[in-house]
Amino acid sequence: MLQLKHISLTAPEDGKKVILHDIDLTVGDNKFVVVTGPNGGGKSTLAKVIAGIMTPESGQVLLDGTDITGHNITQRANEGITFAFQQPVRFKGITVRDLIITAAGRQLDEPEICGYLHQVGLCPRDYIDREVNQSLSGGEIKRIEIVMAMARKTKLTIFDEPEAGIDLWSFTNLIDVFKQLRQQVSGSILIISHQERILEIADEIVVLADGHITAHGPREEILPALLDTEGGSCAYCPRTGREA
Repeated sequence: MLQLKHISLTAPEDGKKVILHDIDLTVGDNKFVVVTGPNGGGKSTLAKVIAGIMTPESGQVLLDGTDITGHNITQRANEGITFAFQQPVRFKGITVRDLIITAAGRQLDEPEICGYLHQVGLCPRDYIDREVNQSLSGGEIKRIEIVMAMARKTKLTIFDEPEAGIDLWSFTNLIDVFKQLRQQVSGSILIISHQERILEIADEIVVLADGHITAHGPREEILPALLDTEGGSCAYCPRTGREA
């Protein structure tokens, strides 16, 4: 479904620093893929290249065989790619109901909206007409963003470190929400994360370090190697998010 071919990108402020180097990656249909690796390895940059926020200096981005390399984030959203930022945007004056309907791009009746909210553990009565502003916690706004992804039903949904800035209780519930999302959305999901519990529910794991893909394969093959850091057998540990 999604193909990256020979994607390379250097830092805008330092043309000599390579962030992504000759990246080849395929994300198949209906896959739950987690991209992990040390901090500064290029994970968020890769997500932004896929979403159309950043344009690679070389290489191609293909969606269902069509070259979308030059398409911006709005064009890619229309083509079926959804991007969820580390820090979700808040919209003063807009209600949760309005935001979900806008994300879906179609009219939703109240029972359908309430059903989505219930699935992510938010009481519909308390949230459907609530304003999307600073009164919402990090965990709440991220769950609402997941509801938007459920309602949008796009080909590919990208989450950039969804665990960032939320407390342990919210993170525990976030794992359950992603399990629900995996069942509800027929498209693929790509998550940037170094959290072991998110890696444990992936279909495939991609390890990105120093701008290179160092491993990619089924969870049952990649995760044990990541967790086996004794004796320096693995260069990266998802329990700490640091190089071993």
